Amino acid sequence: MNTFAIDADGWCNGARHVPSPNRDERPAGMPVDLVVIHNISLPPGEFGSDHVERLFTNTLAADAAPGYGDLVKLRVAAHFFIRRDGEVIQFVSCLQRAAHAGTSRWQGRARCNDFSIGIELEGTDLQPFSPAQYASLLPLLQAIAAVHPIGSIVGHNDIAPERKTDPGPYFDWRQIYAALPQRCPKSYQEPSSPGL
Repeated sequence: MNTFAIDADGWCNGARHVPSPNRDERPAGMPVDLVVIHNISLPPGEFGSDHVERLFTNTLAADAAPGYGDLVKLRVAAHFFIRRDGEVIQFVSCLQRAAHAGTSRWQGRARCNDFSIGIELEGTDLQPFSPAQYASLLPLLQAIAAVHPIGSIVGHNDIAPERKTDPGPYFDWRQIYAALPQRCPKSYQEPSSPGL
């Protein structure tokens, strides 16, 4: 299992740093108490390209793959991206706000970007994530929780259920909450998905 630590500037030792312009300052005094898990693959269903990295740094070419014309207009980024092989890339300091959640709400609070850290896993809703991804995700979550008062770890579908389904039915929440039981939302129920 990998080892990570978040430094005083909000950057993760052990991750590759690729700063994104799609960030800004959080509201003054806002504690970071939520982690949101997402999935992404570009082109959809394909793994291993640099297209997610390019999307998050506004360098994705519209002709790089079919359907990218509107995608390149987005100005989005998660704090972290975990590839299928377990490599962790950080785009935004944990101290800053990243554009990952969109219109969202958690426990009566809107604008989840204000108080959350976003982690994208290279994948889809249609297949399991790799053991290497969990081997990076678990210690990364522990490193984040060591420096921020994380109250819950949830999926994008939990904060935007009307428009998002990720990380999908194959994501192993049991593994996450076994390692970090105090971050399990009260609303969590044991999954009964085909992938677990």
